[in-house]
Amino acid sequence: MLDLIILGLHFFFCFLISIAIWCGPKDVDLHSSSTGGAEIETDGLIFIGKEEDIKKSQRITAKINGREIVVFYHDGKFHALDSRCYHEGGPLWRGEIEDIDGRACIVCPWHKFKIVLETGEGLYEGINPLEPSPTPKWQSKGVKQRIHKVTIDNRNIYVSPLDLSLSFDSDYFADKYKNGGELAMGK
Repeated sequence: MLDLIILGLHFFFCFLISIAIWCGPKDVDLHSSSTGGAEIETDGLIFIGKEEDIKKSQRITAKINGREIVVFYHDGKFHALDSRCYHEGGPLWRGEIEDIDGRACIVCPWHKFKIVLETGEGLYEGINPLEPSPTPKWQSKGVKQRIHKVTIDNRNIYVSPLDLSLSFDSDYFADKYKNGGELAMGK
């Protein structure tokens, strides 16, 4: 009988955790109903938010033409990238930022993949088995995550429009979660 009570409590707590995740942070939707796009300034930049608001929160999510991005403020710099991890679509806005070999990296909360905020490179720790006493070293997988150029003007934060002439691994999940699909942010 005690086993059934413990099992019931376990399922109840799992249910509560699921509800908390489901009702997690909401994104900023920059769509306008008339154009279907984000607020675009005259010089082509897309307004994301006020500098002081993003500095205070350390991160903000937004949608640009249906594509989810996250803007981080870390060590005095703003970084913007696709909000879903290139590996399996994990929610990067919920990840922690760590310093790895002098580079600020977002760590995906799902599988702990590390992504350099400044470049979008995926990092892994590997060894060279040909060395007499191999020691793990951080190495690059190449650029896997799409980053977005951030511009600060008059205490406002903007990102540049997407350049889709290049393809990145994160594009797959950006498209999969686009326009509030069944896997959209916070849903």
